[in-house]
Amino acid sequence: MAAYILRRVLLMIPTILGIMLISFTIIQFAPGGPVERIIAQLQGFDVGATSRFSGGGSEVGQGQGTQATIGAADASSKYRGAQGLDPKFVAELEKQFGFDKPAWERFLLMVKNYAMFDFGRSYFRDEKVIKLIGERLPVSISLGLWMTLISYLISIPLGIAKAVRDGGKFDAWTSNLIVVGNAVPSFLFAMLLIVLFCGGSFWQIFPLRGLVSENFSELSLPGKIGDYLWHITLPVLAMTLGAFATQTMLTKNSFLDEIRKQYVQTARMKGLTERRVLYGHVFRNAMLIVIAGFPGAFVHAFFTGSVLIETIFTIDGLGLLSFEAIVNRDYPVVFADLYIFAMLSLVVNLVSDLVYTWVDPRIDFETREV
Repeated sequence: MAAYILRRVLLMIPTILGIMLISFTIIQFAPGGPVERIIAQLQGFDVGATSRFSGGGSEVGQGQGTQATIGAADASSKYRGAQGLDPKFVAELEKQFGFDKPAWERFLLMVKNYAMFDFGRSYFRDEKVIKLIGERLPVSISLGLWMTLISYLISIPLGIAKAVRDGGKFDAWTSNLIVVGNAVPSFLFAMLLIVLFCGGSFWQIFPLRGLVSENFSELSLPGKIGDYLWHITLPVLAMTLGAFATQTMLTKNSFLDEIRKQYVQTARMKGLTERRVLYGHVFRNAMLIVIAGFPGAFVHAFFTGSVLIETIFTIDGLGLLSFEAIVNRDYPVVFADLYIFAMLSLVVNLVSDLVYTWVDPRIDFETREV
């Protein structure tokens, strides 16, 4: 097992490099950029998520630094909205953001710094990126863990119950709920919960925004715990309602597939009770595919599902930070988030494989190629 873990860890290195290289290449051709954003702000243009500045992102991304001797016409052709600006000022902007270097040099420098977890400084927040991520990472992990834990606690027992009662009234009734949960996205659930329980047209029970109250530091330990749980109830509920449906059907189908196998019939013929057959023989084999889905469920909750939820409930987590960084073209934050996301995804997948061996000791990764 130690050799397998070592191979997987070593395989993470080219995987991370490949992800960063592809993302870095795509960014070079993306419209807009930090230089265009500064120019747009100076000229009073709209710099929201839908604003576009033709040609700016690709040219800046290629690292073709504007020299102080170029004419104003050249500068304006390179950056829309730069008419009337001093070319020396535009060149200084490029130097400030590091775009005066060729793309390959910037990529190699980024790889070197990221290997030492030096993500630089945010373009527009004037803070170290590692500090921004460190402040928001626990928030997103908290939401993701709660969502994954609750969805598994619901979906596994429910999936087993549906498999045992396949075709019955309970199976049909719960399937209707699962169809709704699978069809309606989590952000719509979030909006419905806000209307119902956050002082909209109905009840004022839960807070509308934030992860804790303003007086959180003044509360006692039980008060802090209660305040935290009070704030995360609706966000976690919205994420769970949108996630448990798929996991429930996966559990049900996995158990049904195992129940119909010959060894289950043999166990019944030996006189074992249904409970002993289900939890002594079927459970271990059926849970393998459920465990295999854990990395995807956690990654979805942590990286994808939390973005809109954090935005709707104004929770200052990593998802909201990533969204704002993409909109503002804050490339150090974007690439650092991507790097952290990729690292955590690979680690979670490795942990999932190790849990495989715990659930079923017959699995031996040592004898298999990575």
